[in-house]
Amino acid sequence: MTEEILTRLAATIESRRSADPDQSYVARLISRGDDAILKKIGEEATEVVLAAKDGVPNRIIAECADLWFHCLVMLAHHDLHPDDVLAELARREGLSGIEEKALRKRLQREVDEGTRE
Repeated sequence: MTEEILTRLAATIESRRSADPDQSYVARLISRGDDAILKKIGEEATEVVLAAKDGVPNRIIAECADLWFHCLVMLAHHDLHPDDVLAELARREGLSGIEEKALRKRLQREVDEGTRE
């Protein structure tokens, strides 16, 4: 069910990317570019933190929904899809967060060392 909702929402966002910015919030946000989209994600993330500190379940859920929506807009802006994120989560499944982070650091070091040669 969750994947279906994300897929439908991503399709709606995709269909509105080229809409009239005066008629579509998604089109307006995308037309303003990365900075506007990322600023909105930052605002929504802050609202999630504040809602969590207040501990009101319905507010936490609503703010998370806002954050996820704006992340989906950002993904669409970069021609990415929720399935890309779900695939990454599936890749990490069963992997310790500590191990996964260490692996990412090691891979980044290898990339960095390769660029210095």
